[in-house]
Amino acid sequence: MDTLEVIKISNQEQLEDAFAIRKKVFVDEQHCPPELEWENEDVSTHFLALLGQQPCGACRWRKTDKGYKLERFAVLKEFRGKRIGQAMVAAVLADLPEDHQFVYLNAQLDAVSLYSKFGFAAEGPQFEEAGIMHVKMVRKA
Repeated sequence: MDTLEVIKISNQEQLEDAFAIRKKVFVDEQHCPPELEWENEDVSTHFLALLGQQPCGACRWRKTDKGYKLERFAVLKEFRGKRIGQAMVAAVLADLPEDHQFVYLNAQLDAVSLYSKFGFAAEGPQFEEAGIMHVKMVRKA
């Protein structure tokens, strides 16, 4: 059985793997405008999920004026349903600075149950972002 590992990106090759996953999921599959996908890269901490040695998921966190925002969670279609999203959320939360106070994200509606497992709760009305319905979620745990 292949081992699932989520690593903090430490080199350009890993970052390019993450960007390729995000392009395939967000731009190609979900039709997000490319200009919206590539922002805040230099101020984000990026992660890559590997099943065996195969890159299969990507995500990041960054510090904002409000707190710490989890973003760009993407799992390649052929790897979905293997708990990769859960492993990425757990890895990102474990990586946040100890003094983190406020942790939030904008979840696509079909991912709300994933984030709920980690203590996130929906706050406010649903909204459209890049043509996809989202809801803001704040970590209560």
